[in-house]
Amino acid sequence: MAKPSRDLEERATVFAEAVRSFVRKLPRTVSNIEDVKQVVRSSGSVAANCIEANEALGDKDRVMKFRISRKEAKESELWLRLLHTGQDTDLNAQRTALRQEAHELKLILTAIIKKLE
Repeated sequence: MAKPSRDLEERATVFAEAVRSFVRKLPRTVSNIEDVKQVVRSSGSVAANCIEANEALGDKDRVMKFRISRKEAKESELWLRLLHTGQDTDLNAQRTALRQEAHELKLILTAIIKKLE
């Protein structure tokens, strides 16, 4: 399972990088300032917990790290949904793509967890 996990690690890291790039373009509203903090944390945590899962001390630890990663992917979906993009169609399209990626990461992590349990 090492190779798929490493590929997932990279995919989750690219997602976190893309979120950071996206939020730099958003309008600076009171709600965006707070929600951006949340989505930056949760998107980074998806990747960080995938890395930790690959370095886990045992199967139970690995499953728990993947569960946390899945939880953070779900949170990322929420925070992305709440971000205000104004009338900018490009930002809306980027947000939609990022929400889709968060959803796909969640599905992948769910499959991995089921396989490990």
